[in-house]
Amino acid sequence: VQLQASGGGLVQPGGSLRLSCAASGTIFSMRDMGWYRQAPGRQRELVTVIASSGVTDYLDSVKGRFTVSRDNAQNTVYLQMNSLRPEDTAVYYCNVQVANRFGRIIGYWGQGTQVTVSS
Repeated sequence: VQLQASGGGLVQPGGSLRLSCAASGTIFSMRDMGWYRQAPGRQRELVTVIASSGVTDYLDSVKGRFTVSRDNAQNTVYLQMNSLRPEDTAVYYCNVQVANRFGRIIGYWGQGTQVTVSS
């Protein structure tokens, strides 16, 4: 399974960005899809996850500002980021959990996309 992420960039505080991450390859069953981020000098943290059922969860600091969604037909996950703050600056990584036909779940990572919030 390969992941292709896009949509990062430089934005002013209060601005918006939309990230996308498309999975390709042999995918028997796509399970959770999500986004992590890692700022310089900090550990990677889970930003949001969306289950195959559509149930979502968010990091407290992004609740009400970020929205995750997925297109199951396209095996793509999106992250709409509004009201961005300088502290949102980080490399954002998509992560997907794929089950094979035996029920084994394997996690895959995207290559990371830089989001910089600065005036």
